[in-house]
Amino acid sequence: MNRINKTLNGDKKLLSIYFTAGYPKLEDTVKIIKDLETSGVDFIEIGLPFSDPLADGPTIQESSTQALKNGMTTNMLFNQLKDIRETVKIPLIIMGYFNPMLQYGVEKFCQKCQEAGIDGLIIPDLPVNVYNEEYKAIFEHYGIINIFLITPQTSEERIRFIDSVSDGFIYMVSSASVTGSTKGFGEDTKAYFKRISAMNLKNPQIIGFGINDKETFNQATEFATGAIIGSAFVKHLTASGTNKTSSFIKALRDL
Repeated sequence: MNRINKTLNGDKKLLSIYFTAGYPKLEDTVKIIKDLETSGVDFIEIGLPFSDPLADGPTIQESSTQALKNGMTTNMLFNQLKDIRETVKIPLIIMGYFNPMLQYGVEKFCQKCQEAGIDGLIIPDLPVNVYNEEYKAIFEHYGIINIFLITPQTSEERIRFIDSVSDGFIYMVSSASVTGSTKGFGEDTKAYFKRISAMNLKNPQIIGFGINDKETFNQATEFATGAIIGSAFVKHLTASGTNKTSSFIKALRDL
């Protein structure tokens, strides 16, 4: 069983942390991953930097730009991760845009993920129907779970289609805005959380966008299996470097 599914089968509220590979410094990637696991995180999303990250707010855009300046590439990331499974046991997910993967070669990319022990991919700009028709067999061959995003504007029909082709969790975007731009959740957002929960989808949901502290983590996980924190952690890395990861995680929940 994929590590993602094993983790989802537990009964705790799951915390996923996103960071940009190669940021703040090129060689920080593996240290951040190890520190996050030691700090009690359940999933890690490793951002593959891209020059035009449409869904990302300014914090993650800036980290992506700096990582590219630092010299981060797809090959560099796979080289950094080649021995990661000697020490890290929790699920690892690469989040990135489809264009670099297409240029690299989708099958080659999935093969490299398998070799490194990557469990899943999040590709915001890969439409579910294109994935289902052209790439699903490749992902499944290499044991890679593809995780799709839904938003408050996603139709019920499309959500159920995403649920039918998914095997893992559904990334539930809390709002239609970019990452890092919301503060707390209003009644409309909570109504959206309740509506999706009531659909009784076969795949659990993990909520992202707008989760930045213990309060918003608890609000999100009232309605979903877990929550994702990205921009707030990247801001923490910008301010504090890589030496205070455990204090950031401990402030989010009682471990």
